[in-house]
Amino acid sequence: MGSALLSQWISGSESITVVDPMASDLPEGVTLVSDRSQVSDQRFDCIVAAVKPQMIDDIMPEYAANLASGGYVLSIAAGYSATRLSKLMGDAPVVRTMPNLPAAIGRGVSGICPGPHAAAGHMTHAEAFMRRAGSTITVDSEEKLDRVTAVAGSGPGYVFEIARAYAEAAIAQGFDEEEARDMVLGTIGGAIAMASEPSAPDLEELRNSVTSKGGTTAAGLNALNGDDGLSTRLHATLQAAYDRAVELR
Repeated sequence: MGSALLSQWISGSESITVVDPMASDLPEGVTLVSDRSQVSDQRFDCIVAAVKPQMIDDIMPEYAANLASGGYVLSIAAGYSATRLSKLMGDAPVVRTMPNLPAAIGRGVSGICPGPHAAAGHMTHAEAFMRRAGSTITVDSEEKLDRVTAVAGSGPGYVFEIARAYAEAAIAQGFDEEEARDMVLGTIGGAIAMASEPSAPDLEELRNSVTSKGGTTAAGLNALNGDDGLSTRLHATLQAAYDRAVELR
């Protein structure tokens, strides 16, 4: 996820340094160092915690001294609370964000939550920073951020699975894999683009606009969710993801 965001962050005016012993192919203009010792005497206005949550305790305290006065820590680490990270970094201001995978193409949805000591200026920068990778939603608690994680953070996985099953069903109707993929992704993409128009009606009205009484769409929708099975599964999906996010925190 860090690499996905980095590809969008470089469009700004900041000077970005990445510390990663394994990285090799980074965008032009990004400074890459392999070890913290190479930046030990530098101070940064924003330090991005972009390591696996289970590695934070071992890695992040080393960087507390690298945070400039007035700076803040931006965490994209799922399942690690802002309070814990702030204490680990010497009571540094922390802002947590939960992006999703389409951030890699500038179409992400990122939840943003102020943590301990985060000031208005930190939030302003974090929101602008994350908007380079798509849209943002700012929430006032980590509990709400866990719900953003369930809906948007994990959401692309649900969409890909729905699209996969949809394409599989199309293949069963006699189409080859390429034809099924093109039709399914084209249909999903076109429907989402239509629903995203500023003047678009609400989703229920859009559904009804393509559903003639006794027609093919009505028959298909009845099989899809006539018993509320799809709705029930989606509610359960989000709840399971939220429950796991709380466990990880």
